[in-house]
Amino acid sequence: MQAFVTGGTGFVGGNLIRELVSAGIKVRALARPSSDQQNLAGLQIDQVFGDLNDEKLLAKALSGCEWVFHVAAHYSLCLKDSAAIYRANVEGTKNIFAAARTAKVKRVVHTSSVAAIGLESSGAIADESTTTTVDQLISDYKKSKFLAEKLAFEAAKDGLPVVIVNPSTPIGPYDVKPTPTGDIVLKFLRHQMPVYVHTGLNLIDVRDVAKGHILAAEKGRIGERYILGNKNVTLKEILDILETLTGLPAPKSAIPHWIPLAVSYIDELVLSKLLKRTPRVTINGAKMAKHPMYYCSDKAVRELGLPQSPIENALRDAAEWFRLNGYIANGYK
Repeated sequence: MQAFVTGGTGFVGGNLIRELVSAGIKVRALARPSSDQQNLAGLQIDQVFGDLNDEKLLAKALSGCEWVFHVAAHYSLCLKDSAAIYRANVEGTKNIFAAARTAKVKRVVHTSSVAAIGLESSGAIADESTTTTVDQLISDYKKSKFLAEKLAFEAAKDGLPVVIVNPSTPIGPYDVKPTPTGDIVLKFLRHQMPVYVHTGLNLIDVRDVAKGHILAAEKGRIGERYILGNKNVTLKEILDILETLTGLPAPKSAIPHWIPLAVSYIDELVLSKLLKRTPRVTINGAKMAKHPMYYCSDKAVRELGLPQSPIENALRDAAEWFRLNGYIANGYK
């Protein structure tokens, strides 16, 4: 068995490759030369350097592969990154599907996101039947994931064996960048989170997300989407769990949403331009935090056998990975 993975240098992709290698599956991974290669170091894989817009390279790289896991995505909530987001997430997906069709692969697992599903206007917990429109989504990232998922549905109708997975909010080891959720953990460990806002997420161990991708390749129904999630928790609950795990104090006071929103406008539109740096608080991120992002993963558990490992273990392992890899100076102090 040979599998092709895009986005292998990233958080989900790096964990997926480890699961594939552990299962005895040969892996060929696409990586941009400019990407941090830390997540692939020491792994016995065939590495291909290039990007999603090189159609000739993709066609050659997919030759002989039975499974394709299209995990790569350009994640950014910054307004200035709009063009790059659509080029990678929409055009790149189109190119992968074309190459997979030419290579006659047996299964394509397209990594979408719960971002493409949206939220229930009633406030109810969303599932795979929830629908949204591109105009209802906040940020070019979410819009691009919606459009890429639309391409996946269309490709499945045209005969490409595509299964869609929609991870919620993964947490765990190998979060190199880190992701926004990993950054919450990191800020907590660095004593940089004196207050919090009332919001919520659906957390899942990133290793369960990786297993969910493989289960989707094995058992997923073509043209269907599966939410890879686990537990709906408030941000305050996440911080309280981290307090229990590390002994560090969790913030006790909440602030109204207008404060981070105001800070985001100043940071992204003024300070980041003056200082020529990436904004620390984005406008889209502040807007998204106003709405708890809760999802139900019953379909993936029922049809795929998606594991539901305790999120406490995932948060513990995330914190430990940051500690062991030099992201915090003095341990849990």
